[in-house]
Amino acid sequence: MTQAPSALLALDGISLSFGGTKAITDLSFEVATGEICALIGPNGAGKSSLLNIINGVYRPQQGTVHFDGQAYRQMDPYRAAHRGIARTFQNLALFRRMSVFDNVLAGRNLRRRSTWIEQTLQVGRARRDEQEQRSRADAVIAALELEPCRDRQAGTLSYGLQKRVELARALAAEPRLLLLDEPMAGMNAEEKRAMAGYIVHASEHFGVTVVLIEHDIGVVMGISDHVVVLDYGKKIADGRPEDVRTNPDVLAAYLGTRH
Repeated sequence: MTQAPSALLALDGISLSFGGTKAITDLSFEVATGEICALIGPNGAGKSSLLNIINGVYRPQQGTVHFDGQAYRQMDPYRAAHRGIARTFQNLALFRRMSVFDNVLAGRNLRRRSTWIEQTLQVGRARRDEQEQRSRADAVIAALELEPCRDRQAGTLSYGLQKRVELARALAAEPRLLLLDEPMAGMNAEEKRAMAGYIVHASEHFGVTVVLIEHDIGVVMGISDHVVVLDYGKKIADGRPEDVRTNPDVLAAYLGTRH
């Protein structure tokens, strides 16, 4: 597979099995730089497993992942983060007793230039570095309109706000590729509309490429540039939202209708 010049991410013949169970079978597709790509499909279709492959949690038995022009079979999560891949998960993973600001600041750890000794003794680059990281964290908080709750404990916020704080923490790392695993799961309609808007804003404001898993078809069709549909680990559709919406295979697999 030859990666297109505009593609930031390309998957080539990815297959993943757990024991005798196939989670993903011979999957290939590309994600262009700057686009929002949605992964949809029924539960158990292999969507979260695919994100785990992209950011190095799982290693596929077959196939190659191309990111930013380089190919790899496996990249551990630490290396993935350093290369510019950030991730949120289905379940909340905030530091509940820490403030919103400190949670977002935690996303800046990989961007620090001072050593832990300099930070501990507050010498050398430590003070200037700390000031820069705090300024960057506040910029992300402002972009996602979290200033009113900046100093509140994250665990005291509503569910929708906590999910937004998770998005802010991921963006604080300045990723090139942002993987969002059901960022709107459990939200009401109003919260979903707000989160969808913040994801689009993040893509435009921070110039980040987004791959997200979402079950709400209305949201997917409203914010995505590109949709990939999985069913039992196989790709059944790949294209523009308006084309995928009317694909008979998608209607059969995702909506439970017949041809």
